[in-house]
Amino acid sequence: MPLLPEEPQIHESVQGPVATPASSRVAPTPRPVPGPRPAAPARPGRPGPPRPAPPAQRAPRDVAPAEPTPSAPAVPAAPAAGPQIQLIPASAEGALDAAEEALDLLLDSGRAPGEVLVLTTGARHPWAEHELSFGEASYWAQHDAGDDVFYADGAMAARAASRPVVIVAVNGDDTAAATALPVAHTRAGTLLIVCGDPQQINAVLGAGV
Repeated sequence: MPLLPEEPQIHESVQGPVATPASSRVAPTPRPVPGPRPAAPARPGRPGPPRPAPPAQRAPRDVAPAEPTPSAPAVPAAPAAGPQIQLIPASAEGALDAAEEALDLLLDSGRAPGEVLVLTTGARHPWAEHELSFGEASYWAQHDAGDDVFYADGAMAARAASRPVVIVAVNGDDTAAATALPVAHTRAGTLLIVCGDPQQINAVLGAGV
């Protein structure tokens, strides 16, 4: 067995730093990054109060919640306008002729014959007298066909159907006019032409007609 050289003995009386070999040094352990601390466990026998739940996430303040758009108030439907009224001054004797002239102007302007109803408050139109001689059934059948001008007196006005244009010849007395004119106004779709005395007509239909 080989002999080892004797290691020098270091006496306690010798003062000085003790050198540590570099290879024997231990690198310092890096400190861990602090993270969220776990909840402390409750002590046995003394349970602690429950931890409050995290607050709910709030919407950003600059974004306002959408508000319902108020609906527009309902607008009531406008009442249906009545027919336009035209007054042709004429005497009781000349009212029928004035009505015939008004009819000719309408037909010449392109108005279809089936769109016109002619009423009289006094004596009947000659055409009505002629057609009624064949019986009322034949007379009203022509009315229902609606393909030609129809003539009727004031007493029959309530039975006649509405047409776009109604012409009234006021060739009777005030009582007959007061009965026929309001009915003629309801039967006229767009235009009511009244031939007669303006004062008598205004008294029935109202001033300003």
